[in-house]
Amino acid sequence: MERWQNKVVVVTGASAGIGAVIAADLVKNGFIVVALARREERLQENHRALPENLQSRYYPRTCDVTNEDQVKDTFAWIETKFGGTDVLVNNAGMGVVGVELSAANNTEPIRNILETNIMGVVYCVREAFNSMKNRNFDGHVVIINSITGHYVPIVPFGPLNMYPPSKFAVTAMVETYRQEFANAGTKVKVTSISPGFVLTEIMPKMEAFRAAGNPLLNAEDVSNAVLYVLSTPPHVQVHELTIRPVGEKM
Repeated sequence: MERWQNKVVVVTGASAGIGAVIAADLVKNGFIVVALARREERLQENHRALPENLQSRYYPRTCDVTNEDQVKDTFAWIETKFGGTDVLVNNAGMGVVGVELSAANNTEPIRNILETNIMGVVYCVREAFNSMKNRNFDGHVVIINSITGHYVPIVPFGPLNMYPPSKFAVTAMVETYRQEFANAGTKVKVTSISPGFVLTEIMPKMEAFRAAGNPLLNAEDVSNAVLYVLSTPPHVQVHELTIRPVGEKM
């Protein structure tokens, strides 16, 4: 991780769960972290929870990744303050459980999932990559995907609505980005990390799911995967990393 010391990483969806843990771990590993989320108060709580000597390396900023103008403004601010974005960890995601695609009046949850999980990635990756390319910097784009981006599980707590289709799109986008980054003449890496089910706020009923004997990952497990892919040598690109809890049956 030595080559990343004092480099700027943007973490989306950093207010809670996986994103909050990733942001804190990256600060502890020498990064300057710009933590993005819609809930400013949660970002401030995470900031205060860091060791006092590390708080100056954590920059909380309110940003809704589904709002293209907010994303552009945020990355422009990063350019002005820090000179550019060196690493992006695109973690922001949304899921809805129990709403069937055929249900009436379900446009809003469908739209929220697609705009967050797909367009949020599009906006943030575009801005981060252009910052890396314009500075001729060999950065890294990490996208938190899901095992549901590779197959559609049947789960006991209800249908997953557009969450798996949105993650299938992310899987295709990561390969498209890999090709585009290379064709643009850069050495910017892109990695998809696909966890199994994780104990976080994004999906309800996870505590009951674990209590029923189903193994789950913790947010720290996903953060460790991010640290691993960032630690690889410059010539090594981990394109897809799947992590699942031991004993997962789905």
